[in-house]
Amino acid sequence: MAELVKNQDVQSKLWHEIQLVLANSDSGGINEEMLEKMPYLKAVVLEALRLHPPSHFLLNHAVTQECTLGGYTIPRRAWVNFLMVNIGRDEKIWKNPTEFKPERFLEGGEGEGVDITGTKEIKMMPFGAGRRICPGLGIAMLHLEYIVANMVKEFEWRGIEGEEVDLAEKLEFTVIMKKPFRAQLIPRN
Repeated sequence: MAELVKNQDVQSKLWHEIQLVLANSDSGGINEEMLEKMPYLKAVVLEALRLHPPSHFLLNHAVTQECTLGGYTIPRRAWVNFLMVNIGRDEKIWKNPTEFKPERFLEGGEGEGVDITGTKEIKMMPFGAGRRICPGLGIAMLHLEYIVANMVKEFEWRGIEGEEVDLAEKLEFTVIMKKPFRAQLIPRN
């Protein structure tokens, strides 16, 4: 939500997409079927996960035999870990990697059809990859889309006057914002 406060144009596009889907529905609220008709919503969630994965580290991996990785010799039985967030912010993979641009996940964008499971390629992996992938990936994506859609449907999110949204991160069990996120929520009628 902090990215939507910082990027009001993105929030506006998302709200318009939500309104369009709701206008073509008999339902008063957002349901799972409607989420499938919101490609921009999915793009917003994916872009947030690309820049701000829930964890920066994967589970450690042990090297069974000496090998070379990125020009470095890794001895047998050494533990290997890497910052997963660096993949999502890699200039070799993403154009302007530090910018919040959900459009990159829409048709024609560099992230179109990105595989977040890591089975085809690895451009981002907010839920890990391979045998150790988060078993809750499907339900997590569904809930993220559902929650963001409803929060934007019900409220306009604005920054607090005189305060800058600080996206600095702090590593706990998961990644959290270093400073508490404060926003002004204006009910939409």
